Amino acid sequence: MASSEGNKLWGGRFVGNTDPIMEKFNASIAYDQRMWEADVKGSKAYVKALQKAGLVTQNEMEQILTGLDKVFDEWSKGEFKIKPGDEDIHTANERRLKEFIGDPAGKLHTGRSRNDQVATDTRLWLRDAINTLKELALQLISTMVERAAVEIEILCPGYTHMQRAQPIRWSHWILSHAVALSRDVERLEDIRKHVNVMPLGSGAIAGNPFNIDRELLRQVCLTECVCVYFWTAEFLFWASMCLTHLSKMAEDLILYSTKEFSFITLTDAYSTGSSLMPQKKNADSLELIRSKAGRVFGREDKEAMFDTYDTVHAVLQVATGVISTLKVNQPAMEGALSPDMLATDLAYHLVRKGMPFREAHSCAGKAVYIAESKNIHLSQITVEDLQTVSPLFDKDVSSVWDYNRSVEQYSAPGGTARSSVTAQIEHFRTWLQAQKQKP
Repeated sequence: MASSEGNKLWGGRFVGNTDPIMEKFNASIAYDQRMWEADVKGSKAYVKALQKAGLVTQNEMEQILTGLDKVFDEWSKGEFKIKPGDEDIHTANERRLKEFIGDPAGKLHTGRSRNDQVATDTRLWLRDAINTLKELALQLISTMVERAAVEIEILCPGYTHMQRAQPIRWSHWILSHAVALSRDVERLEDIRKHVNVMPLGSGAIAGNPFNIDRELLRQVCLTECVCVYFWTAEFLFWASMCLTHLSKMAEDLILYSTKEFSFITLTDAYSTGSSLMPQKKNADSLELIRSKAGRVFGREDKEAMFDTYDTVHAVLQVATGVISTLKVNQPAMEGALSPDMLATDLAYHLVRKGMPFREAHSCAGKAVYIAESKNIHLSQITVEDLQTVSPLFDKDVSSVWDYNRSVEQYSAPGGTARSSVTAQIEHFRTWLQAQKQKP
């Protein structure tokens, strides 16, 4: 079973090497390495929650924290070496952590999925990015306001439909764009609240079965709540709006800088020349602002807005009708359950006996391979065969093959256990009532 797949976070169940083209196609390290700091921070928070839940010892936690500090130090000094097997930032950091501290690194991923890990990393990174963008936007607005104050006596034509309309103060034109940008800042503040939540500890789909203290994770990462939102789309919408405003301003300034207008002149620092015509002075800074805006928002106009409204209006009504009238075939749903879906539970069974999760994940993957090789269900593997994978397996492994038991172990907030789902239902009932009472 020796394979490069064993180095991957998901490798134990697979045999052989990944196609090199697929390897490159699937890799995200080229761009997600920018989240190295957020990834280390999230992992440091998570190991503290693991220690509180009794899944790692105090000594193991200290080793992992020390190792993560070393990983952090390498990144901060620009000395971290990415290797071919590092398909993403999570794999890279855990690989390096294991090189520093050995086997205890294998326990760091217990109960954690790359799904909630990347969601956490993205949020932590985006939260800091939003802070930076807000600061830059405020600097721009401040500059515009101060210029408007100094040049308040300057008058210029106001334009509509590219035609001279009414005289206005030059400051009036400046502040009209400052107002739009100020609203962008307010929207960005709202988005930061949505971004500043903690998905870590939610697992891949069902939740976390190890009584992980998600409130502790929230406090350590300084987030506002434990929740999930579609934060990326919201941020992209904000960026689209903000760049629309900046594109409008740039378009005016490009016109004002032409010989025909001659309202403004750009400094050489923000202009370029022509490779053919020596007299040219091109407003490339402004033209690039406009082209970058187009790169973000693609197509955005009133026609699209109205069409989108009509579509959503119809979709919501149709979806409501579908959900309110569909019928559930419970026997078919339950009949679709199969023991291979409990492979993660098999790994957790070993974790509860003290095995590091990374090793347990690999063992469960090997058990899946044995079942497939013998053309039997995972639950039909004999204890003797399982013991060839790990001596920790014994007769009590039979308790794993219980779907209800599997579901009920995910009782942490956001999990799929009955108590958790009931709490979610009550939460939404309360929330819906509160929404109805708003003016």
